[in-house]
Amino acid sequence: MIAYCGITCTECPAYLASREDDDEKMAAVAKEWSEQFKSDIAPADINCDGCQSPGGRIFNFCRLCEIRKCGREREMENCGHCAEYPCRKVSFVLEAVPGARETLERVREAR
Repeated sequence: MIAYCGITCTECPAYLASREDDDEKMAAVAKEWSEQFKSDIAPADINCDGCQSPGGRIFNFCRLCEIRKCGREREMENCGHCAEYPCRKVSFVLEAVPGARETLERVREAR
């Protein structure tokens, strides 16, 4: 499962902790991300079934994510399918998460 931005949801610590329904892992991810992103992230914010999940459980930040909003509006599987890729919206993720760029480039090559 690939998020709109190219992050592989099935490798994400939030996704993994949620799938395992492991409160300790969710708390650990919340603590780590709070420190890493200088933000206040609660363990309840970590509950996530992936950014493209049809259900309501997604990482709290993803509810506000402009990349996710754009992908859903355009009905794109992910940004790798978009004619405007790479755009300013996704650029910060591509810089922060090199694996996301690699994933989206593979998607583009396979189209």
